[in-house]
Parts: sequence; C-alpha cells; structure tokens
Amino acid sequence: MKLQFTYGRLPPGLTLRDPATLAATWFGSGLIPFASGTWGSLAALPFAYGLWLVGGWIALAAGTVAVSALGVWASERVVANTNVQDPGFIVIDEVAGMWLTLLAAPFTPLGWLAAFVLFRIADIVKPYPANWADRNVGGGLGVMLDDLFAALWSAAAVWVLGVLLG
Repeated sequence: MKLQFTYGRLPPGLTLRDPATLAATWFGSGLIPFASGTWGSLAALPFAYGLWLVGGWIALAAGTVAVSALGVWASERVVANTNVQDPGFIVIDEVAGMWLTLLAAPFTPLGWLAAFVLFRIADIVKPYPANWADRNVGGGLGVMLDDLFAALWSAAAVWVLGVLLG
C-alpha cells in the first residue's frame, strides 16, 4: 500500500523529531511545497560553504562521502516507512549531488552558480546511468545513486566550463 502525502507536509507517522526524517528532508527544506529538489540543492550551499572555509576541497569531499552514507541510511528508513520510492520531500540526495558537483567548480560565486544550474539540469534530465539507477535501484541506495550519477555529469560539465572560460 502506498501512502498518500501532500507536498509541504510529511505523511502520517513521520516527524522531523526522527533523525532519519530530519536528515532525509535536510532539516525540513524538502517540505517546501514546490520545487523541493531545487530547495534542497539551495539548502546544501551554506553547509558546503562552511565545509570549504573549514578545510577546502578535502572537507567538502569528506562531507560529500559522509552525507551520502547518511542519505542512504535516512532514505532507506523513510522509504520503508512510506512505501514510496524516492518521495519528493527527501532531498538529502540533492545535497550530496550538489556537494559532489561543487568539488569540480571554482570557488567563486560564478563557479558555484554554474554548478548549481548544471546540477539541477542533470538531476532533472537524469542522463545515463542516473536514469538507469532511478528505474532499477530501490531503497535508500536508489534514492541517492541517481543524484550522485547526475552529479558526475554536472561536475564534468562545470569542470570543462571552468577550463574553457579560465
């Protein structure tokens, strides 16, 4: 049985007091009732900036690995509790994908803007193998994997743009 939910609200039985739900919604940003993936990607940026200031690309890379692992766990719990594969309010996958893309971007406002736009495009279009993972991998790993694959494409694109534009 699939639970029905309204954008902007969690389905019955889920609460932000649960650490898995809090993480999966990236502190509730996934509950904004429209464009949750975009809001999740935007909500990732201040945390990425903080990581970068603390330890540069190494801290951001470590954070990406950590949030990806946290995302698999949290998403698995939320998916199991809702019986909905990849509900829109789970945005920790966008956080991991955004951070992965930022690793290839110049640490400038324009570089980060390009990373944001290119990641959102790749996340929506889902080029192979993101589309394959989206269709064929379930649970928490499936929630995370399609965005990480999309992020590899956007990271490559932002890196190429950085090289071409100097």
